[in-house]
Amino acid sequence: MSTYGEIPKIGFVSLGCPKALVDSERILTSLRADGYQTCPSYNEADLVVVNTCGFIDSAKIESLDAISEALKENGRVVVTGCLGKDENALKALSDSVLAITGPHQYEAVLEAVRAHAPMPKRRLLTDPGNENDIKLTPAHYGYLKISEGCNNKCSFCIIPSLRGKLVSRSIDSVMAEAEKLVDAGLKELLIISQDTSAYGSDIGYKEVAWHDRAVKSNFYDLCKELSSLGIWVRLHYVYPYPHVDKIVSLMSRAALLPYLDIPFQHASARVLKAMRRPAASQKILERISAWREVCPELVLRSTFIVGFPGETEADFQELLEFLDEARLERVGCFEYSPVEGAKANEIKIQVPDQEKKRRRQELMELQASISADILQKKVGTKMTVLIDENGGGPDNHFTIARSYADAPEIDGVVKIVGASQLVPGQFADVVVEGADEHDLYASVIVN
Repeated sequence: MSTYGEIPKIGFVSLGCPKALVDSERILTSLRADGYQTCPSYNEADLVVVNTCGFIDSAKIESLDAISEALKENGRVVVTGCLGKDENALKALSDSVLAITGPHQYEAVLEAVRAHAPMPKRRLLTDPGNENDIKLTPAHYGYLKISEGCNNKCSFCIIPSLRGKLVSRSIDSVMAEAEKLVDAGLKELLIISQDTSAYGSDIGYKEVAWHDRAVKSNFYDLCKELSSLGIWVRLHYVYPYPHVDKIVSLMSRAALLPYLDIPFQHASARVLKAMRRPAASQKILERISAWREVCPELVLRSTFIVGFPGETEADFQELLEFLDEARLERVGCFEYSPVEGAKANEIKIQVPDQEKKRRRQELMELQASISADILQKKVGTKMTVLIDENGGGPDNHFTIARSYADAPEIDGVVKIVGASQLVPGQFADVVVEGADEHDLYASVIVN
């Protein structure tokens, strides 16, 4: 730990989704602007900030374990993030931690740090390079959060109570940050929020001046502006509102990556109604068909919940039939987990844990076969990929890359043999030589 007159060192633990990761980046950047140092060791830190996740029980357990570990190893802990709003979960630890704040309460975190690890009156000047924002992702890709909160009332979710109602940033603020990231060398920008499609609806799609022209703070104008940056732009958490059709048209002109992350959650109209989610399988299938008509290269990623209270075997089979027909390229599946405060807890008919597990396994086995078939059709084709990790060398390790169809950490990858000359952040043209259920295998095209 720091001695008198030295700059305090702050440890940091970041948990949860990419939206929480962006919060962590902002807090760390603000701490550095204040003159604090960060360090990776509990022993060297003057205090530790833990940015928590509190969405589902498993996330709460992980967050509580992280807090307990930080208390044991360091003893001086500031808690922030979604779990910070759960008084019951933190009740046993409330007397042990220095301060507790909720999600995106950046100034409150800074005030807690300043109170318990004050800067010396005379402090060292920071390096010129420290003027840049701190990023917790690799240098070549990063997340851009366009709004906070959510206005939806899904019965399985408590995000609105944790993060509040939708609060959109104006488009000039979003674009200024995007351009700053591009100037710093970013090659791929991942757009995130709780409900990306609803961007701007809370501020009346406010019109502002941007580069000597008027632009509106709406989803379409934002995508159009982002598409002019000259880098990969990937959209996440897109609800299938009608105006998404216009976004797919932009993708067909190669202005955005033809990739949509849309959380459909289920296909049974009965289950979707209980979830308080829009649409049903037939309408979704019609939308998907129309999108692929406009943009044949479109890749769709979605997530689904099995074992939702009241879900019958017939409901589950309807979901499997939907997946078989929709042929989604990327799919994730979660067993329903009750969340304290969620309306779904009031549904009396619960699905046994063993049945949830069986349904998830069956769904993922079906999706694996669909994915394998889709990827097999890529063999022999050429594509541009973005390098994530360098490989090659005498031991013949793969160089890891991603195509436009692959979001980092959640989708598959492209494994390249004998490409030790490629470095992270570099684009390369490859030919696909093989495929399995999730990944492609390729070689570099030599010009």
